[in-house]
Amino acid sequence: MSIKLHGYWRSSASYRVRIALNLKGIAYEYVPVHLVKDGGEQHQARYQGLNPSELVPTLVDEDEDIILNQSLAIIEYVDEKYPSAVKLLPEHKLQRARVRALAQDIAADIQPLANLRVLQYLESHYQVDADGKAEWSRHWIEKGFAGIEKRLQTTAGKYCFGFDLSLADVCLVPQIYNALRFGADMASFPLIQRIHENCNKLPEFVAAKPENQPDAQ
Repeated sequence: MSIKLHGYWRSSASYRVRIALNLKGIAYEYVPVHLVKDGGEQHQARYQGLNPSELVPTLVDEDEDIILNQSLAIIEYVDEKYPSAVKLLPEHKLQRARVRALAQDIAADIQPLANLRVLQYLESHYQVDADGKAEWSRHWIEKGFAGIEKRLQTTAGKYCFGFDLSLADVCLVPQIYNALRFGADMASFPLIQRIHENCNKLPEFVAAKPENQPDAQ
């Protein structure tokens, strides 16, 4: 199989790419990279050769001899390379910019603050326990979701932007998974919850769920 996705079942960035590949109808080989076992397989020389940043996901397109990291770059690549009925970035430049902005609200501003390596650093350098790490994660997720909920008031339909799936939905659903995992209070975010429910009615989103991956624990 020419497309390989190196990822981790509970990584929200890997989760985004799985959703996108499924929506585009792209067959791929999933290569698990365990982020905790043996000190983290992402730190081993074999994986460093693919991704010197030691993060997941990494996509390998063997037909094109291409290695890509960063989930949003990967998703835009496959969206452009593989035309399909589902186009994750709109044609109109203003709408495309708005979709990218909301996606980056999540991928650049919310998710990195609760990334595994950040939580590990809080524990190792500041002696933050499990409850403290969960509180830290909830704080930043809820703060970020408050802004997104307000944005969605002028754009949301069935999905983040009307009735067409986009990169914004692909990013939002994995972040909700993180929110629920850390016990965030979702009651203040009815639009986010509605979009989450609508997306998870689709088989492409269901197949991408962390618990449905071969390396799920």
